[in-house]
Amino acid sequence: MNFHYKTPMGVVSLVQRLGRWHVMFENADLGSYISAHQAADDVGGGHTFTPPSGIDLGSLGIPRDLSEWEHGQP
Repeated sequence: MNFHYKTPMGVVSLVQRLGRWHVMFENADLGSYISAHQAADDVGGGHTFTPPSGIDLGSLGIPRDLSEWEHGQP
């Protein structure tokens, strides 16, 4: 199961690969986490690698609570 959150600047996705959760934005992998909850927390706090555009994900109002994300593909 994957998760996604739509922002005005694009969709942030949490994708599971090989037992880890990857933060994806602008077709870039911005970090790998043990759990989807940990990934959502870091994205919401702006604690991921910077995407190619330089956008600060922490400024987009992305929730840290995974229950506020949508399930599946955008």
